[in-house]
Amino acid sequence: MKRKVQEYFFYFILYSVIGWFYEVFLEVVVYRWGFSNRGVLFGPYCVIYGTGALILIFSLGKLQKKRMYIGKLFITPILVFFGIIFVTTFVELIGSYIMELTTGNWMWDYRRFSFNFQGRIALNPSIRFGIGGMLFLYVLQPLFEKLTEKLPSKTFTVITGIIAMLFFTDVIITFLL
Repeated sequence: MKRKVQEYFFYFILYSVIGWFYEVFLEVVVYRWGFSNRGVLFGPYCVIYGTGALILIFSLGKLQKKRMYIGKLFITPILVFFGIIFVTTFVELIGSYIMELTTGNWMWDYRRFSFNFQGRIALNPSIRFGIGGMLFLYVLQPLFEKLTEKLPSKTFTVITGIIAMLFFTDVIITFLL
């Protein structure tokens, strides 16, 4: 049980950091807006990505492993894709309300996209999250699971302990300053 909690915490941090780099990459390279910290914490964490990743693991992990067909057409990946779109869009919407409640604003504005709701969610980013979620569930997560399985328990406990200290120190510093 302790090991599973450590693994999920590790995945949360890993995907929070990956999400932060993705957001910064978009901002700096794709949109050429310049650098800004895309997370709510001081460090390179975009916790909505870590939260979304865990929600996807818990909500779609079992579906992903099923082999569902319509005739000869394997439809599980299609169902997973639409599940990812639904879950990530919902997480993003709820996340925007939580950010607005706690900080007075949320960190994105989708009003420039068609089919948006209050600039909080939009079809274009939702489809991108669907594609990214497929990459996450079918490529990255199995890879990271193999990596964590190979680490001895003591080593993994030390690694996650150090990461937890750094992360929670960041949370305290961010909200006290």
